[in-house]
Amino acid sequence: MRRIRFLVAGRVQGVAFRAATESAARRLGLVGFVQNRRDGKVEGEAEGPDAALTEFATWLWKGSPWSRVDEVQVDDLPVAGSDTVFDVRH
Repeated sequence: MRRIRFLVAGRVQGVAFRAATESAARRLGLVGFVQNRRDGKVEGEAEGPDAALTEFATWLWKGSPWSRVDEVQVDDLPVAGSDTVFDVRH
């Protein structure tokens, strides 16, 4: 198990990026969250098997069909084990 924090910059708000991220994470069996930031970026945390997180980190560069991803930052965090689903925070 592994947990990451991710930060995505570009045209990622108002383009269904959070919903697409939630769908990708759930498809991969990950738990955690995604949310918008005031600075126009999207951030979140995801936890699950290493292989699934690697695939998820690659997916973040794609995003939703309407997004334009300019930068993705991924940092490792201690495994929390407290989340039960992956959801969008408002």
